[in-house]
Amino acid sequence: MLVDRLWPRGIKKEEAHLDKWMKEIAPSTALRKWIHYEPDKWDQFIRKYHTELNGSAAFKELLFDISEHKTVTLLFAAKDKDHNHALVLQQFIKNHSA
Repeated sequence: MLVDRLWPRGIKKEEAHLDKWMKEIAPSTALRKWIHYEPDKWDQFIRKYHTELNGSAAFKELLFDISEHKTVTLLFAAKDKDHNHALVLQQFIKNHSA
């Protein structure tokens, strides 16, 4: 499941073999532009992204999808493996799953 708002460069949609592309679960365009690869804003980014996720229809849909499948893999295109929204989303899911 791709959890980025933008399609990753260099990957053809026909060759991606994704089950689902959830653009809406990614941070808003405004939030994505605000963080713009500035790790010093990371803690603020997490709080702002949590606010976007709380009660969102996209997050409810994602939780439903997770409940329906044994394994769900979150795919993302960020280069920074330590500071990306998919890590925040993964932790948010863990905190909201029973």
